[in-house]
Amino acid sequence: MESMNRELKILGAFLGVFLAAYFMPLSTPKVTGAIIEAFKLLQWYVRNHTLTCVVPALFIAGAVVTFLSKESVMRYLGPTSNKVLAYSVASVSGAVLAVCSCSVLPVFAGIYRLGAGLGPACAFLYSGPAINVLAIFLTARILGFSIGLGRAVGAVAFAFLIGLFMAAVFRREERLPSQILAAPPEAPKRRALWKTALFFSAMTAFLVFSDWYNPGNVIVHKSDGARFRAVVLQEMRDEIVFQLEEPFGGYEAGAHITVPKQALAEVEEVEAWVIRIFHLKWYLAALMGLAVLGMAHRWFARDEVRDWMQNTWEFTKILVPLLFGGVFVVGFVTPFLPPAYVAGFVGDNGWGANLAASVIGAFWYFATLTEIPITQALMKLGMHSGPVIALLLAGPALSLPNLLVITKVMGWKKTAVFCAAIVIVAAVSGKLFGAFLG
Repeated sequence: MESMNRELKILGAFLGVFLAAYFMPLSTPKVTGAIIEAFKLLQWYVRNHTLTCVVPALFIAGAVVTFLSKESVMRYLGPTSNKVLAYSVASVSGAVLAVCSCSVLPVFAGIYRLGAGLGPACAFLYSGPAINVLAIFLTARILGFSIGLGRAVGAVAFAFLIGLFMAAVFRREERLPSQILAAPPEAPKRRALWKTALFFSAMTAFLVFSDWYNPGNVIVHKSDGARFRAVVLQEMRDEIVFQLEEPFGGYEAGAHITVPKQALAEVEEVEAWVIRIFHLKWYLAALMGLAVLGMAHRWFARDEVRDWMQNTWEFTKILVPLLFGGVFVVGFVTPFLPPAYVAGFVGDNGWGANLAASVIGAFWYFATLTEIPITQALMKLGMHSGPVIALLLAGPALSLPNLLVITKVMGWKKTAVFCAAIVIVAAVSGKLFGAFLG
C-alpha cells in the first residue's frame, strides 16, 4: 500500500508538470515576468540560505538521529514526558537556534524521527523562527514598542499553545518511536554526555554564525551620484532588490526597486553591533567548524561518522527538493500580489483583515528579518496594527516550502491542523491586539 501511494505521488507530480507546461500562457508578459521572478527568488535562496543555513541544519539533523540516544529524547520530549519540562525544553531549544524556519525543519524532522512527542516537536518547530530575540528587538525599534511587545508575548505563548493543541487533537494517534521512518537501531554509548553536548553546541554555534543576520539597512550610492536609504531584500548575482526607506526617483517610501550592480557606486552599511558580528561571522563559524571536525575525529568511531553522513544524505534527498520547489512557487506567485493590493485587504481590524494577514503569513516565504521591512511598507500603505501582529506571528514560522516539508515528515492531516491552528490563533491574537492595544 505504501509503495502504491508513493507511485501515485510520483504520477501526480509528473501530471502537474505536464499540465503546467502544456497550458501555461508563455506569451503573456505577466506570466513570463513571474517565471523570471521565480528564478530570481530561487537564485537568492540558493546564494544566501542553502550553504549557510540549510546544509548545516541537515548535518545537525543527521547527527540527532545518529548520536542522540532515543531514551534521552523520549525522557525530555516524548509523549509521556513531563509536559512542563517537555514544552519548556522544546521552546528553549528552538529559540536558541534563532534561525529561519528552513533551518529548523531538518532538526525538527530529526527529533520527530527519533521519537519526540507531536506536541513538543511542534512547539520546537514554531519556536525556532518565531522566538527570535534579534527579530523581536528590531520589530520594536522599527515598527513600534507595542508591536514588538505583542510579537514577543504572542510568540512565546504560541509555542506552548500550538504544541498542547496538536498533542490534544492527535492524542489517540500518538505514535510509538518505532512507527516513524524506521529509526535506526540504538547505538551503544561510547562517550561521556558532556562530549555529546559540547559537540552539538559547536554545531549549533556554527549554524548560528554562518547564518548570522544582516538587517540590510544601507545607504545606496549610485554611479550617477544619486543616493537613497533602503533595506536590502534580495541580492542576486547581477542585481539587488531594495525597499526604499525614503522617497526616491518618483517612488514612495516602502516601494521595491531593482538596481543592476553595475549601476551602483557603493552600498554603505548602516553601522550597528549586528553588522560588526556579521563581518566576523565567517571567522567565528570557521572556529566552530574546526572544533566540530576535531571532536568528530577524536571522539567518534568511523562507523558512527559513516552513519552520520548517510542520515544527513537521507534528509537531504527528502527535504531539499521540497524547499527549492516551494521557494520557486512563491517567487512565481509574488508578482501577482503587489504590496498595495495586499494592503487593501488588511486596512482595518476586522476578522477578514486579520484572517487574510494570517493566511498570507502562513503561505508566503519570509527570510529572517525581511518580514520587518515588508511589514513596515504595508503599514505605510495603511495596514492596521492588528493584522500586523497576525502576520508577524504566522509568517516567520510557516511558508509554502515549510508546509511541503512538514507534510512529508508528519503527514497531510497533522500538517493541515498545524497550519490551521497557527492561522486561527494568529488571527485571534491580531484581532485582540488591534482592539485593545493597537
